[in-house]
Amino acid sequence: MQLIISNLNKTYSNGVQALKDVNLTINQGMFGLLGPNGAGKSSLMRTIATLQEPDSGSILLGEINVLTQKDEVRKTLGYLPQEFGVYPKVDATTLLNHLAVLKGITNASERKSVVEALLQKTNLWDARKKNLGGYSGGMKQRFGIAQALLANPKLIIVDEPTAGLDPAERNRFLNLLSELGENTVVILSTHIVEDVKELCSDMAIFNKGEVLFKGSPDEALNEIVGKIWQKRINKAELSDFKQNFKVISEKLIGGNPIIHVLSDTNPDGTFEAVTGDLEDVYFSKIFANA
Repeated sequence: MQLIISNLNKTYSNGVQALKDVNLTINQGMFGLLGPNGAGKSSLMRTIATLQEPDSGSILLGEINVLTQKDEVRKTLGYLPQEFGVYPKVDATTLLNHLAVLKGITNASERKSVVEALLQKTNLWDARKKNLGGYSGGMKQRFGIAQALLANPKLIIVDEPTAGLDPAERNRFLNLLSELGENTVVILSTHIVEDVKELCSDMAIFNKGEVLFKGSPDEALNEIVGKIWQKRINKAELSDFKQNFKVISEKLIGGNPIIHVLSDTNPDGTFEAVTGDLEDVYFSKIFANA
């Protein structure tokens, strides 16, 4: 199954153009949508999830017209928004049962089987009778995935799922997402480059409502081969270097910044050539779109 987004536009009443002629074809597997906060990623996710209307354009999920067949989309959609609420005084089993009924799983024995399988899959079985208000951030995210998987969706959207998670919870969550991507279209919307690098075979870089890059991580890396240069400088020099060169990133180490510059040749003869990574690709695209 493919998700095909064509010429999608959205401008809010305050004049902010959140989506600018967005075109994407997303195949089965893990797809990373990478961009800074405020890039328009959530606007795109909400539009795909039938929660808001675009001004123009089209979205097809297989044979389903997402913009006109919303009920059909919702039957096959699993959605984990950036922020989602839970009933803090309700345990996981009870709430999943309730949500399963809303998803149309009305047969009691089937529902019991589905809920128990999801609690096992998301590693929440031992905490199934614990009230959700006592869950850690990672446990709540895994519960969010459990509810998103009710009714065996063909499309799963997760919006900034690892923000605020500790390293162990983040790893558990990413492993779970990776398993899901084997048989489903999974869109991972994030500003964390590592999440995309570790999980996704296809990706897009998104900023100011526009698609700046679409392809595999390897294709992205090929664009910057031989173009990333590194130098350690004094902090007082940073402003001058930013004015004279395409400084795409800076990292303070020992009080002084190490900068990465995008250039076809050694910027001034004093830089060291380094192998660029996906973070360099990301920053170079955002720099060009600034």
